[in-house]
Amino acid sequence: MAAKALSFDVGDYVVYPKHGVGRVVELQRQEIAGASLELYVLRFEKERMTLRVPTNKAESVGMRKLSSDKTMREAMETLKGKPKVKRTMWSRRAQEYEAKINSGDLVSIAEVVRDLFRADDQPEQSYSERQIFEAAASRLARELAAMEQLDEPGALKKILEILNKAAAIYNKAKAEAAAEAE
Repeated sequence: MAAKALSFDVGDYVVYPKHGVGRVVELQRQEIAGASLELYVLRFEKERMTLRVPTNKAESVGMRKLSSDKTMREAMETLKGKPKVKRTMWSRRAQEYEAKINSGDLVSIAEVVRDLFRADDQPEQSYSERQIFEAAASRLARELAAMEQLDEPGALKKILEILNKAAAIYNKAKAEAAAEAE
């Protein structure tokens, strides 16, 4: 059998696509249905949840180490971009947003955060839009917090500052374009 492609140590922060950032709290060996199984025991503090992942399944479920600095920079740059809003039905967009969040891909999550962000001077979001935005922003903030040794509220504040600056730029450009059109 080939060497394990992924190996995590106790204390490592990891990203599990459907749950976000957790920490490996122990490696266990359990006997299940007569087979000996090696498991990563992950703890997700925010959800107060413990998850056991067979070491040989970690890669196939998409479990990964925290993103590289380069990927985090790319995600932060994504937040500065112009929001892309498709003109498809909300239910279809919501499914796409959920899929991006659950993919565990940091840049995709940043796209959802950027596209669903509403500055204070913009129209209010629907309840479901706000729920998806908060889920994506929280997922991004937890990974940023783990990477930069911040707490989640501090990381979220940093993300919202970037979004507000970008929104101010795009809203100003939109207002100038509207003024020129008159």
